[in-house]
Amino acid sequence: MITEYMDYCLICGKPKEDIHHCLIGSDRRHADEDGLVIPVCRNCHSFIHNNPQAVVMSKIIGQLAYEREHTREEFRARYRHSYL
Repeated sequence: MITEYMDYCLICGKPKEDIHHCLIGSDRRHADEDGLVIPVCRNCHSFIHNNPQAVVMSKIIGQLAYEREHTREEFRARYRHSYL
């Protein structure tokens, strides 16, 4: 889990309107299961998806959160990549 505070956008602090999966594409289901999501407003969610650097940072944040309780090898096995 990245944050337990799911009511407000993690980026700007506005009320949450959506969630962003830090690991997207085919890994979205695993991200849901592993709690690798952050609360976001619509504007910030669009910003993330339209900014390649924000997408990369999102993946790094997801991996770091996963590795608090698992090894990097477990992350690679589950997500087929390492972003660190």
